[in-house]
Amino acid sequence: MINITDPMITAPKGFKAAGVKAGIKKSGREDLAIIYSTVPAAGAAVFTTNVMAAAPVIVSRRNIEGGKVSAVVVNAGCANACTGDQGLVDAEAMVHKTAELLGINNKEVVVASTGIIGVQLPMDKVEKGIEKAVNALSVDGHNAARQAIMTTDTFPKSAAINFMFGETKITMAGMAKGSGMIHPNMATMLGFVTTDAAITPELLKKALTDAVNVSFNMVTVDGDTSTNDMVVVMANGLAGNKLIDSAEMPEYINFSIALRELCIVLAKMVARDGEGATKFLEVKVKGAVTSDDAKKVAMTIAKSPLVKTAFFGQDPNWGRIICAVGYSEAQVIPDKTSLFIGDVKVVEGGLPLKFDEKMLRGVMGEHDIVVTVDLGLGQEEATVWTCDFSYEYVKINGEYHT
Repeated sequence: MINITDPMITAPKGFKAAGVKAGIKKSGREDLAIIYSTVPAAGAAVFTTNVMAAAPVIVSRRNIEGGKVSAVVVNAGCANACTGDQGLVDAEAMVHKTAELLGINNKEVVVASTGIIGVQLPMDKVEKGIEKAVNALSVDGHNAARQAIMTTDTFPKSAAINFMFGETKITMAGMAKGSGMIHPNMATMLGFVTTDAAITPELLKKALTDAVNVSFNMVTVDGDTSTNDMVVVMANGLAGNKLIDSAEMPEYINFSIALRELCIVLAKMVARDGEGATKFLEVKVKGAVTSDDAKKVAMTIAKSPLVKTAFFGQDPNWGRIICAVGYSEAQVIPDKTSLFIGDVKVVEGGLPLKFDEKMLRGVMGEHDIVVTVDLGLGQEEATVWTCDFSYEYVKINGEYHT
């Protein structure tokens, strides 16, 4: 049985965290965080596919190759992206400072940054912030840590899960940031997961990749894939379970399910917190010939500005949804296609049905709305999470740098 518990990144055994005010953010709020395992941990990560990857992504990709992550250091307020050789030097300096103070190897540190692109890090502030964070590390540092990684987020995002391997209790926790510049293949999205399970780095990477593909890679806010995205998992083995070293083990299957559930919870939080969002939209596509087709259709609907603005305005303009289905480049046969908005069926066989427009407007007035498309061609399906586009989205992004 899997149970959602208190959302503390330090909930698993042997983890500490801290979040401090280093002076990077103009707001003066917390802007530097460290997550630390008190014993060496297996590590795995996935990163943005944006070819303009930020310096911390480049450095962390190298470090994670060793399969160990004992600490993650994160700053907000400056992305350290498009910063050239100096950006790489600064990212390495963050790694070195953190490793030196914690007494661990540089290769066991992952570094992450989020914020404005093209700005150099104020390293004097960053290094002092790392010192403060290391000194502040504690089990109780979880809330400050999740606050410190936020940029335009309106609320912190974290969750934790307990599950059993026989008589052994396993805990897994995660926290994430993300609100804008969100689109699959990661997005301005950072995610960090801790667990006290014992598992090999290879299987940890497999489980993470599978989990991300059905969670963070199924979220879109605005169609922009960031330069800085990453999701990192640390597994320190302090729960005392038998090492998971085979994908055939029942424990691996249970671990994968738990990681997937945790990542989906966090991914939905990111969609709910889309910049300026007033609606949370779940787009379900079923009846597709292939899973890729199902995802294509769902993602095309979810990232359509016309669809997203219609939901913001509570305008029952279902034609925008059907239009998106048609240009998704998936296999679609119009007279097999049906569309539901909430429980209201508005299209069958590619043609509009008579429906209660007042009822449909009521559905579109809700905060959580499900859009379902049945392609009527096969058995494959996919679900994507997104939000609407509001006036506030334009305001936030029009004034982001200033």
